[in-house]
Amino acid sequence: MRQIRKAAGARPGKARSLTDQAYDRLREEIITCALRPGTEIGEQELATRLEMSKTPVREALARLTQEGLVEAFPRRGYRVTPVMVKDIADIFVVRRALETAAAELAALRMSEGELDALDVLSRESFGQGGTIPILDFISANNRFHTAIAEGARVPRLHALITSYLEQCTRLFHMGAASRDLTPETREDHTRIVEALRAHDPAAARQAVCLHVENTRRGLLEALIADETSPLEL
Repeated sequence: MRQIRKAAGARPGKARSLTDQAYDRLREEIITCALRPGTEIGEQELATRLEMSKTPVREALARLTQEGLVEAFPRRGYRVTPVMVKDIADIFVVRRALETAAAELAALRMSEGELDALDVLSRESFGQGGTIPILDFISANNRFHTAIAEGARVPRLHALITSYLEQCTRLFHMGAASRDLTPETREDHTRIVEALRAHDPAAARQAVCLHVENTRRGLLEALIADETSPLEL
């Protein structure tokens, strides 16, 4: 998946090690919910499926455990870390703090060219009718938010926002089948772009704050209402 980051320590142009390949494959499956939260997994099972030995799979699982995406149980195996209601609340609390700060700065620092590109991204939509594929929608949504973070001209802030957007990617995959994302996303993104074009930091902050809250509430309501959802209360 395009928004999944490269494994730490990977060198451009170098052949990917088996450990890196296993890590990338398993991480993508967890983020996209091909491996759903709470799923129990074992080294031998994964090694067979990935057509490699247990050693690179074990090393990949160790890295995923450090990231909090997998839980290890001695003599029992592994489990894809469940997603709790509190996890969602915590992630969006941090997103609100980071992204409202970025919006205030971006309102003063983004160029007209950057705002034009942001406007294009704001028009991407995904519905249960399949306006665009969910992977493309999530990618466009993440690019929209990271573009604002880049416009703030604070690299550390951009890095933090990118990290939390990646955590939200997994949540979006969990909830995409349960709700139509188009209205809330298109309206909120349009409001954000208008505030940024007006170079109004207060309006930009308010628009982003409203959007983050709308996303949090809509996602939680959809997951709680869906009896097949892997969300744990």
